Amino acid sequence: MRINAVYASRDPNRAGVVLEAMGANNIAVTIAQRSKEVLGLLANRSCDLLLVGQKLADEDGVGLVKNLRQRGPTRTLPIIALVEHAELAAQTEGRPKTPYAGFYTTAPAAGGQAQPPAATKEKMSLRLAFFQAGADECLSLNWDVAECVARIKAVLRRIQINPSEEIIKMGEVELNLTSYTVHVAGKQVALTSKELDLLYVFLSSANRVLSRPYLIERVWGYNYFGSPRTVDVHVRRLREKLGKASRFITTIPCVGYKLVPPGGDMRR
Repeated sequence: MRINAVYASRDPNRAGVVLEAMGANNIAVTIAQRSKEVLGLLANRSCDLLLVGQKLADEDGVGLVKNLRQRGPTRTLPIIALVEHAELAAQTEGRPKTPYAGFYTTAPAAGGQAQPPAATKEKMSLRLAFFQAGADECLSLNWDVAECVARIKAVLRRIQINPSEEIIKMGEVELNLTSYTVHVAGKQVALTSKELDLLYVFLSSANRVLSRPYLIERVWGYNYFGSPRTVDVHVRRLREKLGKASRFITTIPCVGYKLVPPGGDMRR
Protein backbone atom coordinates (compact mmCIF):
# COMPACT_ATOMS: atom_id res chain seq x y z
CA MET A 1 0.00 0.00 0.00
CA ARG A 2 1.18 3.51 -0.76
CA ILE A 3 2.50 5.43 2.25
CA ASN A 4 2.02 9.21 2.46
CA ALA A 5 4.85 11.09 4.17
CA VAL A 6 5.68 14.74 4.85
CA TYR A 7 9.28 15.99 5.05
CA ALA A 8 9.70 19.19 7.06
CA SER A 9 12.99 20.97 6.46
CA ARG A 10 14.39 24.40 5.58
CA ASP A 11 16.62 22.80 2.93
CA PRO A 12 14.95 19.58 1.70
CA ASN A 13 17.48 19.11 -1.13
CA ARG A 14 20.03 17.86 1.38
CA ALA A 15 17.94 14.71 1.84
CA GLY A 16 17.24 14.33 -1.88
CA VAL A 17 18.85 10.88 -2.20
CA VAL A 18 16.88 9.50 0.76
CA LEU A 19 13.62 10.99 -0.51
CA GLU A 20 14.20 9.52 -3.96
CA ALA A 21 14.82 6.08 -2.44
CA MET A 22 11.61 6.40 -0.42
CA GLY A 23 9.67 7.17 -3.60
CA ALA A 24 11.08 4.02 -5.18
CA ASN A 25 9.73 2.10 -2.16
CA ASN A 26 6.15 3.34 -2.58
CA ILE A 27 6.45 6.16 -0.02
CA ALA A 28 5.17 9.45 -1.48
CA VAL A 29 6.78 12.50 0.14
CA THR A 30 5.36 16.03 0.29
CA ILE A 31 7.78 18.84 1.20
CA ALA A 32 7.06 21.52 3.81
CA GLN A 33 9.56 24.20 4.84
CA ARG A 34 7.57 25.90 7.62
CA SER A 35 5.82 24.49 10.66
CA LYS A 36 2.56 26.15 9.59
CA GLU A 37 2.73 24.22 6.33
CA VAL A 38 3.28 20.99 8.27
CA LEU A 39 0.27 21.61 10.49
CA GLY A 40 -1.85 22.41 7.45
CA LEU A 41 -0.82 19.21 5.66
CA LEU A 42 -1.46 17.08 8.74
CA ALA A 43 -4.89 18.65 9.21
CA ASN A 44 -6.11 18.47 5.61
CA ARG A 45 -4.87 15.14 4.33
CA SER A 46 -3.94 11.68 5.52
CA CYS A 47 -0.30 11.43 6.61
CA ASP A 48 1.29 8.11 7.63
CA LEU A 49 4.77 9.42 8.47
CA LEU A 50 6.52 12.70 9.29
CA LEU A 51 10.23 13.28 8.57
CA VAL A 52 11.79 16.28 10.34
CA GLY A 53 15.09 17.99 9.53
CA GLN A 54 17.26 19.93 11.97
CA LYS A 55 15.89 23.32 10.94
CA LEU A 56 12.70 24.64 9.39
CA ALA A 57 12.31 28.14 8.00
CA ASP A 58 10.46 29.30 11.13
CA GLU A 59 11.64 27.01 13.94
CA ASP A 60 13.97 24.14 14.76
CA GLY A 61 13.03 20.51 14.21
CA VAL A 62 13.16 19.52 17.89
CA GLY A 63 10.65 22.25 18.76
CA LEU A 64 8.28 21.04 16.05
CA VAL A 65 8.42 17.47 17.34
CA LYS A 66 7.70 18.64 20.91
CA ASN A 67 4.75 20.69 19.68
CA LEU A 68 3.26 17.79 17.72
CA ARG A 69 3.62 15.36 20.60
CA GLN A 70 1.51 17.69 22.75
CA ARG A 71 -1.37 17.64 20.25
CA GLY A 72 -4.00 14.92 20.42
CA PRO A 73 -4.16 13.90 16.73
CA THR A 74 -0.37 13.71 16.33
CA ARG A 75 0.59 12.03 19.61
CA THR A 76 0.91 8.66 17.85
CA LEU A 77 2.07 9.89 14.42
CA PRO A 78 5.34 8.16 13.40
CA ILE A 79 8.09 10.81 13.42
CA ILE A 80 11.63 10.31 12.14
CA ALA A 81 14.36 12.95 12.46
CA LEU A 82 17.02 13.44 9.77
CA VAL A 83 20.27 15.05 10.96
CA GLU A 84 23.08 16.43 8.80
CA HIS A 85 26.25 14.71 7.67
CA ALA A 86 28.99 14.36 10.29
CA GLU A 87 31.84 16.40 8.84
CA LEU A 88 34.54 14.93 11.02
CA ALA A 89 36.91 13.33 8.53
CA ALA A 90 39.53 16.06 8.91
CA GLN A 91 39.30 15.99 12.69
CA THR A 92 39.71 12.22 12.99
CA GLU A 93 42.17 11.56 10.16
CA GLY A 94 45.15 9.60 11.41
CA ARG A 95 43.51 8.78 14.76
CA PRO A 96 41.87 5.55 15.93
CA LYS A 97 38.10 5.84 15.55
CA THR A 98 35.25 4.32 17.51
CA PRO A 99 31.86 4.42 15.77
CA TYR A 100 28.87 5.48 17.79
CA ALA A 101 25.50 6.01 16.17
CA GLY A 102 27.06 7.06 12.89
CA PHE A 103 29.63 9.44 14.40
CA TYR A 104 33.21 9.09 15.70
CA THR A 105 35.05 9.74 18.92
CA THR A 106 38.77 10.46 19.08
CA ALA A 107 41.25 8.19 20.76
CA PRO A 108 41.85 8.86 24.47
CA ALA A 109 44.72 11.01 25.58
CA ALA A 110 47.41 9.33 27.66
CA GLY A 111 45.88 8.13 30.92
CA GLY A 112 42.48 9.61 30.03
CA GLN A 113 39.18 8.61 28.52
CA ALA A 114 38.07 9.11 24.94
CA GLN A 115 36.67 12.56 24.37
CA PRO A 116 34.53 13.33 21.30
CA PRO A 117 35.25 16.51 19.35
CA ALA A 118 32.94 19.45 19.98
CA ALA A 119 31.12 18.84 16.70
CA THR A 120 30.52 15.19 17.67
CA LYS A 121 29.09 16.21 21.04
CA GLU A 122 26.72 18.57 19.27
CA LYS A 123 25.54 15.87 16.86
CA MET A 124 25.06 13.30 19.58
CA SER A 125 23.16 15.70 21.81
CA LEU A 126 20.94 16.67 18.86
CA ARG A 127 20.00 13.04 18.31
CA LEU A 128 19.23 12.70 21.99
CA ALA A 129 17.15 15.90 21.92
CA PHE A 130 15.03 14.52 19.07
CA PHE A 131 14.43 11.27 20.95
CA GLN A 132 13.54 13.12 24.14
CA ALA A 133 11.13 15.33 22.19
CA GLY A 134 9.29 12.22 21.01
CA ALA A 135 10.86 11.11 17.72
CA ASP A 136 10.58 7.40 16.98
CA GLU A 137 13.88 7.26 15.09
CA CYS A 138 16.78 9.55 14.22
CA LEU A 139 18.72 8.97 11.01
CA SER A 140 21.93 10.55 9.74
CA LEU A 141 22.25 11.68 6.13
CA ASN A 142 25.71 10.11 5.91
CA TRP A 143 24.32 6.64 6.53
CA ASP A 144 23.81 4.14 3.74
CA VAL A 145 20.55 5.00 1.92
CA ALA A 146 19.33 1.39 1.95
CA GLU A 147 19.77 1.30 5.74
CA CYS A 148 17.82 4.55 6.13
CA VAL A 149 14.91 3.16 4.10
CA ALA A 150 15.01 -0.09 6.07
CA ARG A 151 14.86 1.82 9.36
CA ILE A 152 11.95 3.91 8.08
CA LYS A 153 10.05 0.75 7.15
CA ALA A 154 10.84 -0.73 10.56
CA VAL A 155 9.26 2.28 12.30
CA LEU A 156 6.12 1.90 10.17
CA ARG A 157 5.94 -1.82 11.00
CA ARG A 158 6.28 -1.21 14.73
CA ILE A 159 3.53 1.40 14.81
CA GLN A 160 1.18 -0.10 12.24
CA ILE A 161 1.09 -3.70 13.41
CA ASN A 162 -1.62 -5.79 11.75
CA PRO A 163 -3.60 -2.92 10.26
CA SER A 164 -7.26 -3.74 9.77
CA GLU A 165 -8.43 -4.09 6.19
CA GLU A 166 -9.99 -0.88 4.91
CA ILE A 167 -12.17 -0.84 1.83
CA ILE A 168 -13.80 2.07 -0.01
CA LYS A 169 -16.85 1.16 -2.07
CA MET A 170 -18.71 3.21 -4.65
CA GLY A 171 -21.34 1.50 -6.73
CA GLU A 172 -19.63 -1.47 -8.36
CA VAL A 173 -16.14 -0.11 -7.62
CA GLU A 174 -14.27 -1.48 -4.59
CA LEU A 175 -10.81 -0.23 -3.59
CA ASN A 176 -8.99 -2.26 -0.94
CA LEU A 177 -6.56 0.09 0.84
CA THR A 178 -4.76 -2.76 2.58
CA SER A 179 -3.86 -4.80 -0.52
CA TYR A 180 -4.21 -1.78 -2.83
CA THR A 181 -6.32 -3.72 -5.31
CA VAL A 182 -9.42 -2.71 -7.26
CA HIS A 183 -12.49 -4.74 -8.15
CA VAL A 184 -15.20 -3.56 -10.53
CA ALA A 185 -18.45 -5.57 -10.46
CA GLY A 186 -16.58 -8.29 -8.55
CA LYS A 187 -13.76 -8.61 -11.11
CA GLN A 188 -10.24 -7.48 -10.26
CA VAL A 189 -8.91 -4.71 -12.51
CA ALA A 190 -5.17 -4.23 -13.00
CA LEU A 191 -4.20 -0.59 -12.48
CA THR A 192 -0.78 1.05 -12.40
CA SER A 193 0.39 2.63 -9.15
CA LYS A 194 -0.45 6.14 -10.39
CA GLU A 195 -3.90 5.02 -11.57
CA LEU A 196 -4.52 3.47 -8.14
CA ASP A 197 -3.43 6.66 -6.42
CA LEU A 198 -5.63 8.72 -8.72
CA LEU A 199 -8.66 6.50 -8.04
CA TYR A 200 -8.05 6.78 -4.29
CA VAL A 201 -8.02 10.59 -4.49
CA PHE A 202 -11.28 10.55 -6.44
CA LEU A 203 -12.99 8.13 -4.05
CA SER A 204 -11.82 9.99 -0.94
CA SER A 205 -12.92 13.37 -2.37
CA ALA A 206 -16.36 12.57 -3.75
CA ASN A 207 -18.50 15.49 -4.96
CA ARG A 208 -15.50 17.85 -4.88
CA VAL A 209 -14.09 19.60 -7.94
CA LEU A 210 -10.41 18.59 -8.14
CA SER A 211 -8.17 20.84 -10.21
CA ARG A 212 -5.30 19.44 -12.25
CA PRO A 213 -2.63 21.12 -10.03
CA TYR A 214 -4.29 19.60 -6.94
CA LEU A 215 -4.28 16.13 -8.50
CA ILE A 216 -0.65 16.59 -9.56
CA GLU A 217 0.34 17.38 -5.96
CA ARG A 218 -1.67 14.52 -4.47
CA VAL A 219 -0.60 11.81 -6.93
CA TRP A 220 2.78 12.89 -8.33
CA GLY A 221 4.04 14.91 -5.38
CA TYR A 222 5.05 18.45 -4.51
CA ASN A 223 8.28 18.31 -6.56
CA TYR A 224 6.71 17.22 -9.87
CA PHE A 225 7.36 19.73 -12.65
CA GLY A 226 5.80 17.95 -15.63
CA SER A 227 2.79 19.01 -17.70
CA PRO A 228 -0.63 19.14 -16.00
CA ARG A 229 -1.89 17.26 -19.08
CA THR A 230 -0.32 14.18 -17.52
CA VAL A 231 -3.46 14.09 -15.39
CA ASP A 232 -5.68 13.93 -18.47
CA VAL A 233 -3.73 11.00 -19.88
CA HIS A 234 -3.99 9.01 -16.65
CA VAL A 235 -7.68 9.84 -16.18
CA ARG A 236 -8.38 8.63 -19.71
CA ARG A 237 -6.57 5.35 -19.05
CA LEU A 238 -8.32 4.96 -15.69
CA ARG A 239 -11.71 5.47 -17.32
CA GLU A 240 -10.92 2.85 -19.95
CA LYS A 241 -10.09 0.28 -17.28
CA LEU A 242 -13.11 1.09 -15.09
CA GLY A 243 -15.47 0.47 -17.99
CA LYS A 244 -19.07 1.44 -17.22
CA ALA A 245 -18.01 2.68 -13.77
CA SER A 246 -16.07 5.49 -15.46
CA ARG A 247 -19.36 7.40 -15.77
CA PHE A 248 -18.88 8.55 -12.17
CA ILE A 249 -15.79 10.61 -13.11
CA THR A 250 -17.02 13.88 -14.59
CA THR A 251 -14.86 16.38 -16.51
CA ILE A 252 -15.11 19.98 -15.33
CA PRO A 253 -14.13 22.15 -18.33
CA CYS A 254 -11.03 24.35 -17.83
CA VAL A 255 -10.64 23.13 -14.23
CA GLY A 256 -10.26 19.40 -13.72
CA TYR A 257 -12.47 16.53 -12.60
CA LYS A 258 -15.16 15.58 -10.13
CA LEU A 259 -16.32 12.18 -8.92
CA VAL A 260 -20.09 12.01 -8.46
CA PRO A 261 -21.18 8.80 -6.66
CA PRO A 262 -24.58 7.28 -7.43
CA GLY A 263 -27.07 8.55 -4.85
CA GLY A 264 -24.66 8.86 -1.93
CA ASP A 265 -23.41 5.30 -2.43
CA MET A 266 -19.96 6.04 -0.99
CA ARG A 267 -19.18 3.91 2.07
CA ARG A 268 -16.30 2.37 4.03
